[in-house]
Amino acid sequence: MKKNYDVIIIGTGTAGRAVADKVACSGLKTAVIDMKEYGGISPPGGCDPKKMFTDLAEVTDWSNRLIGKGAGIQNPSKIDWPALIEFKREAVKECPGKTENHFVDMGIDTYHGRAYFENQNTVVVGKDKLSGKYVFLATGSKPRKLNIPGEEYVITSKEFMETEKLPERIIFIGSGYISLEFAHVARRAMSEVTILHRSERLLRHFDADMVNMLVKASEAAGIKILTNKPVAGVEKGAITVDKHMRTSNPRIYAGGDCASGGVQLVPVAALQGEVAASNILNENSVEVDYTGIPSAVHSIPVLASVGTSASNDSNKYKVIFRNRSSWHTTREAEMRFAASKVIIDEANDRIIGAYILGPNAGEAINIFAAVMRLGLKASDIKKLVFSYPTTCSDIQRML
Repeated sequence: MKKNYDVIIIGTGTAGRAVADKVACSGLKTAVIDMKEYGGISPPGGCDPKKMFTDLAEVTDWSNRLIGKGAGIQNPSKIDWPALIEFKREAVKECPGKTENHFVDMGIDTYHGRAYFENQNTVVVGKDKLSGKYVFLATGSKPRKLNIPGEEYVITSKEFMETEKLPERIIFIGSGYISLEFAHVARRAMSEVTILHRSERLLRHFDADMVNMLVKASEAAGIKILTNKPVAGVEKGAITVDKHMRTSNPRIYAGGDCASGGVQLVPVAALQGEVAASNILNENSVEVDYTGIPSAVHSIPVLASVGTSASNDSNKYKVIFRNRSSWHTTREAEMRFAASKVIIDEANDRIIGAYILGPNAGEAINIFAAVMRLGLKASDIKKLVFSYPTTCSDIQRML
């Protein structure tokens, strides 16, 4: 017997949950399906536990920088890997159950298994057939196989966070967010670390000057970075969606890592889910807006960004670079590398890009993101009063 729903959601990660919560609260009969544990990749094996790893790496690094400076630390420390793995497992073990219970409490029907379309509005999962007026795809993404000799020795980022014993030597293939972050984590666990990148430029979505400084900081920490070392060809695949998050079928929407358009970040997935849900409820009245979406590489130091490096044109815009290595907030953290770059369109006094490298950069970048997303002017930042001394209080000096 076919079960009828207003909305069927395939995938229960950030994007799927955003849609489910909004449409269910609006009274639509809703079903969610997942072939894996509920909650998506982020709670058990994504950015949430990853932050536990990077935070501990930062604390370890900071404690080593404070030896002999009054903190009572006498000897260099390193990450206790087995204890970290156990801590992580304990922290995330209840996430899938809590997520599913949340859906049940919302009156949402839950299904487990691989889903497929029988036709454009009928989804089959196990022995159940579900008919939906709308379908939202939030199936996420998965690592691509490299098809190279020795691939059996390659592990994914999720597997890295489950490794019982960290190897003495590790090679990271690629130099995106996760690679840089885990390279710094592994180095603070005293592993010998090498990064292989297929082109000359690391972190191509970030400002080149800031990345170059991060590379110097990484190399100073003992991380070996080899560029122009291709391992295999890579193609990016995604479900094409429009500005309303619709696919080519007007009754099927998609969001999160499986969809085109946005960067693969948790806040972006949540935004896409909110937009899709609004359009399901109100006949495509909302367009997705990616203005002012911040991101951060939780390396040591942290590199944070909002806007694009494509706007970094000193002939067209005002580009303000500050080397913050000698600033008080950097020196008190015993950091050697810190900088900022802000790009302003002087014609309308709007910030169109900002980059921060250094302590607390991942927090401070949100000020610039808010200014950009709310359409405020660069001069409006000068009117704000920040607690002092903090990285946020440095923002006015960055302009």
